Amino acid sequence: MLEGITPLPLVELPLASTNGLVLGENVAARWPLPSFANSAMDGYAVRSIDVAQATPDRPVELRVIEDIPAGSWPKEQLIPGTAARIMTGAPVPAGADGIVRVEHTDGGMPIVVVSSPAGNDIRQIGEDIAEGQQVLSAGTVMGPRTIGLAAAAGRGSLHVHSRPHVFLLSTGSELVQPGHALQPGQISDVNGVMLETALAGLDVSVSRSNIVNDDPNVMSAALMAAAQSADLIVTTGGVSMGAYDTVKSVLSSMGTVTFERVAMQPGMPQGSGRVAGTPIVTLPGNPVSAFVSMEVFVRPVIRRLQGHEVDWKTSGSLRIAESFRSPLGKVQFVRAQIDKVRDAARPIGVQGSHILGGLALADCLLIVPAETEEVLAGDTLEFLDLRRDSR
Repeated sequence: MLEGITPLPLVELPLASTNGLVLGENVAARWPLPSFANSAMDGYAVRSIDVAQATPDRPVELRVIEDIPAGSWPKEQLIPGTAARIMTGAPVPAGADGIVRVEHTDGGMPIVVVSSPAGNDIRQIGEDIAEGQQVLSAGTVMGPRTIGLAAAAGRGSLHVHSRPHVFLLSTGSELVQPGHALQPGQISDVNGVMLETALAGLDVSVSRSNIVNDDPNVMSAALMAAAQSADLIVTTGGVSMGAYDTVKSVLSSMGTVTFERVAMQPGMPQGSGRVAGTPIVTLPGNPVSAFVSMEVFVRPVIRRLQGHEVDWKTSGSLRIAESFRSPLGKVQFVRAQIDKVRDAARPIGVQGSHILGGLALADCLLIVPAETEEVLAGDTLEFLDLRRDSR
């Protein structure tokens, strides 16, 4: 499904709008950080030699010739026997080479009584970052800390890969909107609302169509409309072997979508390709199958569009608390709960592709290899962590 998927083009956005997006350029500092020598403490800028012998018993008196708040610039140069009152972040005046913290003085003006030698509380020019130094690399995922660094380095905007727009279609004449009374043969559109929220958690913008029925003409029109505005189309339902699996029949006639039977459970029927040049992933209709397929297939496609390096990784491995069997020849994604005390996982509920109760209570999906028919208590399995979605 990743074949032919490339990162979306770069857009220039204000710093605050880049949160969660992938940086598309290297960022260098326009000036050194700090850009001027400044005080790390509230106190008095002094010549260290003037207060080198100061103690509480034998304090030194200095004449205060200037008051320097943050945001101002010193007007005077210190000469022997003088000091300048200075606030945190304010520039250090010429002639000063030390700061006496205010708590080591009487806080006086225009004469200050100093009872301690000067400390090393001057932030020197460029001690954090040199002018022209690269501070961020293309591929960095922007967040509060990197946005703050970009701001300090002199940037007000950045070139980032744009946020993907995903169009989600729920298909099937049997579907009704959640909350509506069900008539005989109808079911609620679980996949639409479940996948919409799952997609939103992947830092994409999501549009969701009204439920699309099994009329081929309606389906074709909905798909073509989605292709005009979306970076990725995701459909659910209509991809199995039934006579009314309209998504499969409509897209097969377009000749740009391939349908496969994947050796996994749940989530065997899958499809991917393009509609009018827009990538599409077609997921099965059973809700657990759709959710698992979203994790296994759609998440990597979206990460590639976002500009991430896509390396499909599990969340680690877990010890299994109780034995269970798995179908031979298929990778099984088993809904499970994690016992934090025992640091072990156990399957939860019936594992059918339509059983939502266990999925709602699961902490993770255990991944059972296709060649494994029985998992024994004490074995370890790789897993996908679902707890990130419980916020």
